[in-house]
Amino acid sequence: MATNRTFTMIKPDAVANGHIGNILAMITNAGFKIVSLKLTQLTVADAQAFYAVHAARPFYGELVEFMSRGPIVAAILEKDNAVEDFRTLIGATNPAEAAEGTIRKAYATSIGENAVHGSDSDENAAIEGAFHFAGREQF
Repeated sequence: MATNRTFTMIKPDAVANGHIGNILAMITNAGFKIVSLKLTQLTVADAQAFYAVHAARPFYGELVEFMSRGPIVAAILEKDNAVEDFRTLIGATNPAEAAEGTIRKAYATSIGENAVHGSDSDENAAIEGAFHFAGREQF
């Protein structure tokens, strides 16, 4: 059964390039309610833990380095069909393949520096949200 919450991060590339406000506007204009939000920075250990599912993949080290190199914006979003609708809003991982009007089409610069993360399942949305936000930080 689908839940009505998902998790996102505005990644270090989009934060460094000044896209926080525009990305948050796209999210809210698409009907998502922001129920938790913070500017933070992942340590190397945080990034390793968050992306542990990818530890055996060849891009893991580069991903950890990228995600810990600068601040991110973490957020929990709420909307009916949140996970699927947000995956549609962010677009394909490769910005060259992302549909017009998606966050990655507008703000990603490459497959590796693709502006935003979005949970890929309801289960991962709950896990990822809890990784970044204590219960008292979720509204």
